[in-house]
Amino acid sequence: MSKIRLNLHSFSSQESNPSIELEINRLIVAGWAGRNIEAIEEHIAELEELGVKRPTSVPCFYQLSSDLLTTSNEIQVIEPHSSGEVECVLIDSEHGLLIAIGSDHTDRKVESYNIAISKQVCSKPISQDAWLYTDVADHWDALVMRSYRMINGEKELYQEGQTSNLLAIPDLIKKLTQGDQFPKNHAMLCGTQAVLTQISHGDAFYLELYDPILNRTLTHHYTVTTLDMVQ
Repeated sequence: MSKIRLNLHSFSSQESNPSIELEINRLIVAGWAGRNIEAIEEHIAELEELGVKRPTSVPCFYQLSSDLLTTSNEIQVIEPHSSGEVECVLIDSEHGLLIAIGSDHTDRKVESYNIAISKQVCSKPISQDAWLYTDVADHWDALVMRSYRMINGEKELYQEGQTSNLLAIPDLIKKLTQGDQFPKNHAMLCGTQAVLTQISHGDAFYLELYDPILNRTLTHHYTVTTLDMVQ
């Protein structure tokens, strides 16, 4: 079990935004969680170009160490073959379900022969701020996810798409649990958007979840440092 601390922003409450500590004992990454089969096929095709085998079923759920979840602005990787994927993060809490923005940072070289391990070897950075899911549930499909990649000192738009491209949260929970209750002390990355350029390494990633109805944005950014494996 691991612990993370988030700032809870409730649009429906006039109270100040509390800092809350959450215990997470299971981290899940939802793979191929698109609502549109053509968009799923596009993402599968992107990964096939990198040598990643096609999934046997969609969506699929990878269970990872909860220690990988971090609100840090820096992660360390073992080789320069990794990249981020912007994802909404669903988190259980005593205040109700929370939504953060995060990244399923993945080692692309390892992914070509074992997807589960490729996800396990990289930290999963998420925003320090979170929203109540109930504040956005009635206009969920209007939310916009974006990521930017920093490479060679230049920042470029890497991903952009609406949450309507992905399975709705109740549908995703049902496929995970065969019920309608998200498990206690769980966190789940809920699927990503297709890249606009090419899947590749970046020196830093910037993440956004924009709510055009309530006019607010969740953000996070992190740098990627490659370790010298042997000195």
